[in-house]
Amino acid sequence: MSVTSVDKDLDHLTLTLIADFAAPVERVWRLWADPRQLERWWGPPTYPATVEQHDLTPGGEVTYLMTGPEGDRHRGWWRISSVTPPTALEFTDGFADDDGKPKDDMPTTSVRVRLTEHEGGTRMELRSLFDSREQMEQLVAMGMEEGLKEAVGQIDALLAA
Repeated sequence: MSVTSVDKDLDHLTLTLIADFAAPVERVWRLWADPRQLERWWGPPTYPATVEQHDLTPGGEVTYLMTGPEGDRHRGWWRISSVTPPTALEFTDGFADDDGKPKDDMPTTSVRVRLTEHEGGTRMELRSLFDSREQMEQLVAMGMEEGLKEAVGQIDALLAA
């Protein structure tokens, strides 16, 4: 598995995942930039994603639907803050209702993705910043940490294909 570490920092309200891949930065970037590739790994294996809208430009949106093993459906959205292909992406990540409208009663996170050359391949740092300790604990209790590890753990197979 490519995930080398996951660090929960309650003092700084961050969850940081580090993963290393045996592929160039430009190739790993395409996993974010191409909606068909993104949906092959965004979400744990038992909750595959369908990307409905994908606009990776500042002010753009990505919307997606994850379908669980029992047919349960969960919608989410990103609001893109900044993009520096092929090395950086920042967005706000949130939950949506059945109609795709953001859920005001659920927390959002600020996400920063950094791709850097590392030992002949790529290191991906995926850092989520929470608004409060309560929000962080709520999302971790919902399985965010394990879900991220499982999702990113699917990338190696995609890069090898």
